[in-house]
Amino acid sequence: MKRLMIATSNSGKLKEIKAYFNDSCWEIVIKPPEIEIEETGKTFLENACLKASQVAKYTEEWVIADDSGLAVDALQGAPGVYSARYGDSDNNRIKRLLRELGSNSERSAQFVCAIAISRPDGSIALTTEGICLGEILYAPQGQMGFGYDPVFYVPDYQLTFAEMPVDLKHRVSHRGRAFEQLMPKLKKLNLK
Repeated sequence: MKRLMIATSNSGKLKEIKAYFNDSCWEIVIKPPEIEIEETGKTFLENACLKASQVAKYTEEWVIADDSGLAVDALQGAPGVYSARYGDSDNNRIKRLLRELGSNSERSAQFVCAIAISRPDGSIALTTEGICLGEILYAPQGQMGFGYDPVFYVPDYQLTFAEMPVDLKHRVSHRGRAFEQLMPKLKKLNLK
């Protein structure tokens, strides 16, 4: 069985990423908790590469890392790469986002997910990026998911991420779109 380490400590993200490997021959392991990587990149892809590379060098394992977040047009792309640091809890991040948008009728946004896989020596083997277009609601709707899911509305499905059945979100989310591109490439890598 091929082994791949996930470079995250976010439990919601961890659960979603592991789900993409349910029907595969991959043994998915979690990064050691003592490894903390400072996200200093200016883009989601830079942060994903940084996390994958640093964890790989530390553990000498193949590592997958993602960096994802919400980019709101009316806020010039904020919170962007600072999505997880926009507040000290999901609830506070949502409150800040809604406060900053106020009554602005321009609510278009996108969720972005960049994924990088690093070789054990820290060199990047492959990358991909997925985007899901949507809108920010004026108030949260739905109980599922995590992060900004209750306020991110996908017009094509007339649901927020927090209202979507897990299998639907798995397919149409930014992470789902990134993994759809990644999995065929991953099968071609010679992981040991």
